[in-house]
Amino acid sequence: MLALIGVLLVVWLVLAVLGFVVKGLLWLAVIGIVLFVATAAWGAVKRRTNAGPR
Repeated sequence: MLALIGVLLVVWLVLAVLGFVVKGLLWLAVIGIVLFVATAAWGAVKRRTNAGPR
């Protein structure tokens, strides 16, 4: 599961950078940043719930 989150974070980061580099694709950068933050938050919540007392 952690590998999937890592891959998603890399994909969203690439989309954000591509959106900033290619003129006219600022919307792609915004979507990439939003998805990056959402995936990072989701990963943090998943990690916190899995690391609870056993």
